[in-house]
Amino acid sequence: MSIKSVRLQKIMELIEHNRIDTQEQLQEMLREKENIQTTQATISRDIKELGLVKISDGEGNYYYALGRRDDGNLEKRYQAVFVQSLKSVDYAGHITCIRCHTGMANAACAALDTMGFAGVVGTLAGDDTIFVLMRSEEQAKAMTEQISNILQER
Repeated sequence: MSIKSVRLQKIMELIEHNRIDTQEQLQEMLREKENIQTTQATISRDIKELGLVKISDGEGNYYYALGRRDDGNLEKRYQAVFVQSLKSVDYAGHITCIRCHTGMANAACAALDTMGFAGVVGTLAGDDTIFVLMRSEEQAKAMTEQISNILQER
């Protein structure tokens, strides 16, 4: 699993569960809570890639959030995590099987659920594997081909 994909997932988790006001505070939390050493410049690029926004608490203070924005940035953040998580994809019958880096399947599955693939009945994620139940074998094949293309473009 790439260091970047782990870092991006941990940043999203930290932002979701903690009030983080500054890049320095995020950098410190990554170091202390996740044992991830990184620079402020890397944090800045990660914030931009994830499309994090600063929102007001109503008292003149601002903090980072994953909140939805009208320009589709939430979906872009999820897609970035999805792409970084992928290892391989295959299908059998109506089921598409997506292999991810260890510990990334849940985040990748959440991203997949926002991507609007046609024919998805439901998804199930473990630690490193996602099963996607499709309405037909043709749709499972089509999803597998689309995800294979994503893997090749990385």
